[in-house]
Amino acid sequence: MKELSKNYEPAQVEIKWNQRWKEKGFFNSFPDNRKPFTVVIPPPNVTGVLHMGHTLNETVQDILVRRARMNGFNACWVPGSDHASIATEAKVVNMLRERGIDKNSLSREEFLQYAFEWKEKYGSIIYNQIEKLGCSVDWSRVTFTMDADYYRAVIKVFVDLYNKGLIYRGARMINWDPAAKTALSDEEVEYKDLQGKLYYIRYKLIDESGKELANPRTGEMGIVIATQRPETIMGDTAVCVNPNDERYAHLRNAKAVVPLINRSIPIIFDEYVDPAFGTGALKVTPAHDINDYNLGLKHNLEVVDTLNADGTLSEAAVIFVGEDRFSARKKIVASLIEKGFIVKDEEYATRLGYSQRTGVVVEPRISTQWFLKMKPLAEPALKAVLDGDITIHPGDKFLATYKYWLENVKDWCISRQLWWGQQIPAWYDDKGNVIVAESEAEARKNYASQFGISNNNIQLTRDEDVLDTWFSSWLWPMEVFKGISNPGNKDVQYYYPGAVLVTGQDIIFFWVARMIMAGLEYNKEKPIEKAIPFKDVYFTGMVRDKQGRKMSKQLGNSPDLLKLIDQYGADAVRFGIMISSPAGNDLLFDTASLEQGKYFNNKLWNALKLVKMWEQKIDADLPDENNFAIRWFESRLNEVQAEVEKLFSEFRLSEGLKTIYSLVWDDFCSWYLEWVKPGFEQSVSEHVLSKTKSFFTTLLQWLHPYMPFVTEEINALLNAGSTELCIKQFKPAGKVDTGVLQQGAILKADITAIRDARKKNDIKNSETISFLKNAVAQQVYSDSPMDALLQKQANISVIVDNADASVAGKERIVVSSSDRQFYLYIDKKIDIAAQRDQLEKDLVYHQGFLQTISKKLSNERFVQNARPEVVELERKKMTDAEARIKAIEESLAQLAV
Repeated sequence: MKELSKNYEPAQVEIKWNQRWKEKGFFNSFPDNRKPFTVVIPPPNVTGVLHMGHTLNETVQDILVRRARMNGFNACWVPGSDHASIATEAKVVNMLRERGIDKNSLSREEFLQYAFEWKEKYGSIIYNQIEKLGCSVDWSRVTFTMDADYYRAVIKVFVDLYNKGLIYRGARMINWDPAAKTALSDEEVEYKDLQGKLYYIRYKLIDESGKELANPRTGEMGIVIATQRPETIMGDTAVCVNPNDERYAHLRNAKAVVPLINRSIPIIFDEYVDPAFGTGALKVTPAHDINDYNLGLKHNLEVVDTLNADGTLSEAAVIFVGEDRFSARKKIVASLIEKGFIVKDEEYATRLGYSQRTGVVVEPRISTQWFLKMKPLAEPALKAVLDGDITIHPGDKFLATYKYWLENVKDWCISRQLWWGQQIPAWYDDKGNVIVAESEAEARKNYASQFGISNNNIQLTRDEDVLDTWFSSWLWPMEVFKGISNPGNKDVQYYYPGAVLVTGQDIIFFWVARMIMAGLEYNKEKPIEKAIPFKDVYFTGMVRDKQGRKMSKQLGNSPDLLKLIDQYGADAVRFGIMISSPAGNDLLFDTASLEQGKYFNNKLWNALKLVKMWEQKIDADLPDENNFAIRWFESRLNEVQAEVEKLFSEFRLSEGLKTIYSLVWDDFCSWYLEWVKPGFEQSVSEHVLSKTKSFFTTLLQWLHPYMPFVTEEINALLNAGSTELCIKQFKPAGKVDTGVLQQGAILKADITAIRDARKKNDIKNSETISFLKNAVAQQVYSDSPMDALLQKQANISVIVDNADASVAGKERIVVSSSDRQFYLYIDKKIDIAAQRDQLEKDLVYHQGFLQTISKKLSNERFVQNARPEVVELERKKMTDAEARIKAIEESLAQLAV
């Protein structure tokens, strides 16, 4: 036998199995007669690397896919990435800057060449990480949202929705990212609660003749207005007060003068203003606030945009032109103080919107953009979930969120002021007329037809903007199979819809809801079960650090996945992140769980070494003396298989791992292997070895979806020439012998009780001691194979009664285990008082426990509403507690003798 390493060494094992799986094409899928199990990977940004949230997400997907493959499904897991318009363009612009190239000096085509160069250089990084993690994706199906077919699909959908009247173009107040210089959708803005400052600024008031006004009631000159954004006062085009506010009744037909720039603006009256907030007077800046914008539309106010696209002050600001908005704020405040305009300032709790993409403060901005009407698409998407056609897991946490989003949906701003992405298929003539078509040739043809002009005389200019990245990724479940670009093809008919979508809770609307909308819109002719993009949605929790903070690059608390894999191995990383991540709950990431995974790998490795040693000790003529241990563990396997299958059906993957982990570590390694292990220089029967290897293989098979590398390696060493675990099919669970399981539980409890007594009394496990059973224990162990195991594991020799000469003069220790008692005889003196004290403490504890259980079971509401198995478990606890109390009381009585 080849000598196995002391500990499991993952590095070379992972390289070997990744290569072998690929060479044999185990994860490549083609349509056949089996039932498909389709999963599409949430496409990570091409700019990115896998953070711990991705790691959790990809691990969950791989567990589901591997298990489906081992359950006879034709599993197809499609990998890919999205082009991430904003993030990628920023990376490319930085690359160009390092080369001394200004983006503005390039044509669009030249810039896109550099962008694809960057993508080819860095885009494969994330795929390498996915492979290193052990993900069983079909690498022949890698999809990118800027692939030629995918690009055409996005354009096709835009044109179709435009023709249906769902896409329109218009000037509206939108969210603007000054760093990326592009529009953002509402969902791409993250709000943070901050402590800001409220500045009280005095505006001069004048009448129609230009004479300065004072308040006739107070004599105070001017009007004081509170604002958080003094840098926008140059964009003020009115001051608004409530018509019912008597303090300002004298201001009808008056005007205010904007400080620093001395521009006169009207006083308007509107009930929108809350007289109790601030001073009851509001400066109206239609270009820089959505509410002011709406007021401006209502009162026909001028719009003065004082900010450039990059967040610097524009020419319209008059002062501090070209200054950054926040730098300008400081200088404007200083000028206002210097010239006596600021009355006071105070701390103020506020909320600011930040770009999810670049992290800068978002600006409200009036801009002409393309929008998609969402309500007509949202209604069927909401119905599909509420009717149960799509199930959200865990529904109790996220169904309400999904419902809220779709019931309060707003039109989606889908245009972005970038070059990297699908260019909007809209062409304009010199008069601003627009033609939407899939190609310029088609646009020219349609234009000529619509306006009666010869095709040769048409001058059309294409829209410079691109579409939001989400407008491409919402087609993902369909277009990875060319369902839009080549509808009705064999792949999309077979693989669509997907079985399950695994994703993060933070993109429930960005992506999940929109994919459902797109799937239903482009499969209207199909029954609902064929139209939806997936049947189940599994939301993973947020990965946080030990302090509960969200992991981020800014905080520097997100570990490098590849370094973790190098240090612990991929299986340990997968184990560590899954063992502590119940579905939908946030995960507090701690490397201690990875250490636990590493120890578990070594536990499996040591079990392999033990069993391999037995192969050298086979005795074909040895009678089978371990049938009880074999029957017990066989029933435990069948029992746990049913539990694990139920947990998987409920998407409780973390609980499934914990259940298997406990079975392997405790029942198999700590109990079964010890029960069947031959003594020193003794042989093992062929039957025991065969059954042990069979049990071990089954455990490895169950663990394989969670820990693919170590299980494949151990299986190959345990069963030379056997089928790889990744394609080995699960067998249905066998019968459970509850009687044997009960006997096994009794045996484990009694061995543990005797070992605890040894430890408390400082008796070495290697030291054989005599013992006597009470009547109940004698009945349990009479003519039972358990008796031999009890003596072997507890290292005891049986005596008949107290009169046995071999125990004359020895001290007696009373050991209680439920209603069974064992009397251990030792040579050294025992502290009877200490033993009695411990038994009395145990008695008080169990009496209190019994009281709690009895109280719960006497509650009719609990008994009626709780699940039957929960009630039954509580009754069993009560019975066990009563038996334990009786045994302790008998032990105390024995000590008194």
